[in-house]
Amino acid sequence: MARYEFKLPDIGEGIAEAEIVAWHVKVGDMVKEDQQIADMMTDKATVEMESPVAGRVLEVAGEVGDQIPIGSVLVVFETEADGEAADSGGRTDNVALADGLVDPTPAQQAAVPSTAEEGGADRRQGDRRETERFEPNRREGEDDRRAEARVPAEPRAEGRSGDERRQTEDRRDTERFEPNRRESDERRATPPSGRPDVATVASGEVPPAADASDAHAPAARSHVLASPAVRQRARDLGIDLAEVRTVADRIRHADLDAYLLYNGGSVSRTSGPRRQDEIVRVVGLRRKIAENMAEAKRRIPHFTLVEEFDVTALEQTRAMMNADRGSNPKLTMLPFLIVAMARTLGDYPQINARYDDDENVVYRSGAVHMGMATQTPNGLMVPVLRNAETKSVWDLAGEIVRLAEAARTGKASRDELSGSTITISSLGPMGGITSTPVINRPEVAIIAVNKLEEKPVVIDGELEIRKRMNLSLSCDHRVVDGWDAASFLQDMKKLIENPLKLLSL
Repeated sequence: MARYEFKLPDIGEGIAEAEIVAWHVKVGDMVKEDQQIADMMTDKATVEMESPVAGRVLEVAGEVGDQIPIGSVLVVFETEADGEAADSGGRTDNVALADGLVDPTPAQQAAVPSTAEEGGADRRQGDRRETERFEPNRREGEDDRRAEARVPAEPRAEGRSGDERRQTEDRRDTERFEPNRRESDERRATPPSGRPDVATVASGEVPPAADASDAHAPAARSHVLASPAVRQRARDLGIDLAEVRTVADRIRHADLDAYLLYNGGSVSRTSGPRRQDEIVRVVGLRRKIAENMAEAKRRIPHFTLVEEFDVTALEQTRAMMNADRGSNPKLTMLPFLIVAMARTLGDYPQINARYDDDENVVYRSGAVHMGMATQTPNGLMVPVLRNAETKSVWDLAGEIVRLAEAARTGKASRDELSGSTITISSLGPMGGITSTPVINRPEVAIIAVNKLEEKPVVIDGELEIRKRMNLSLSCDHRVVDGWDAASFLQDMKKLIENPLKLLSL
């Protein structure tokens, strides 16, 4: 057997360390070659690590949430060696061989269990200690048996009939179990925690308080017998059957009535079992989200502007296009909004930008790389639609579906999760009336799409029902002025409320 040290490879250009987000093996597990052993995360990209060899896991580098430097040992395996190492005269070589194997150290050799004679002596000594440990009990049992043997047997009468012998045996059995029977009768006669039984309540008598030791009797009952109807009634009343005392072998409706009478006709109702407290470590993607959000709110002076849009005509256009979409994906409102944003941003380069506040430099992008906030099982991710200004609504719809699926399944590449110049966030029908989205630093703006509602609107003196929707624009006030943000939304509004103009440009 030999040791193989698997070191964390360079899984991202310019990455110095990676975080352990999941272990798929533990110490002692047998793994196969190319078996997945861990998930490592850099920025927002998760990489699956596979075992380069087959063997047993001896050591792992850390726990979930720990940061591991690139090039350090991630997992140590015990593998089958091709042959025995040559005798080195007691020298221990800690330098890795060409195949990654290293010779065992003296400490590791000392840790191997020995089967020598001294081990057998230790085992014999342990056996003797175990024997001495249980010897008093064994001697006590032998003394009891000898004492029973010294009790003189009842003389047998030669002429005793079979009935007399049976009566004698019954009397002995009764005397043997009489103490236990009396104790059981006393327990049944005294309700726990001083509660009276049915007969006592009916007679109006209140017995004295029970012993403190008997107060825990309900909790000691591992199973309460009751019919389904009684259990259902107890659930409806919020009664714990373990707290109900009965003189019978099972709880009856009369016992529930007595319980209610004793408690003044009221019990505490519960909506269900209380959820247990738990401690959750913030690791992996959730830790990255927390750090980015805190940094954005700490360093960016946000302001948010909300504008209402009439999307009645746009919704009609979307319905007509979906009716004749063929093999294209179904259109949602999102591709139309991205087209409107991308075409309007050409006149507002200060909004389609990234701000390096360490260098005090604003990088204005000629292309619109639209970040798309996407909810995944592990948390919020932002895949990027590259060159959105060059794509049609059909192209954008296909890319939205592809990138969203890649993000949710953890298959999005590093390039697909970085480099956005502005972000759009949409919760669909759960978007609320308005929102104040947090800027995806180092960008300088983000738009949140709120839910669509039908509202009565006065048009040319007539009341009409129109489909209306709010868009919330958050900007970095160090780079974007309020006038610029308001002008940007008004120009977007001209496109969104005129679908013919939006799709003909």
